[in-house]
Amino acid sequence: MPELLARTSSAELTEWMAYERVTGPLGPERLDALVATLAATVANTARAKGRKAEPKDFMPKWDQGDKGLTDVQQMLAAVKSYNRQIGGTDSTTKGGAAGGDA
Repeated sequence: MPELLARTSSAELTEWMAYERVTGPLGPERLDALVATLAATVANTARAKGRKAEPKDFMPKWDQGDKGLTDVQQMLAAVKSYNRQIGGTDSTTKGGAAGGDA
């Protein structure tokens, strides 16, 4: 983590986090589909009569959409909070970015 923070700006890290939230995990393969198939298979071997489990039942939902953070100040506060949690650098002044663009 220290090397990541030394080489990546807070803004770039935030952009990657947003990208991953929408598209799912970064990497060459999407293991979530494989794991969901495996989980459905295991669930179906242990189930009683009733609805058969399907892989979609175990697929993570990466884009959760609007979670109530519609105000720019709320979004900025959420990003700053996460930035503090990971030990990032805050380059904002009076609620706006260093270049004046919040």
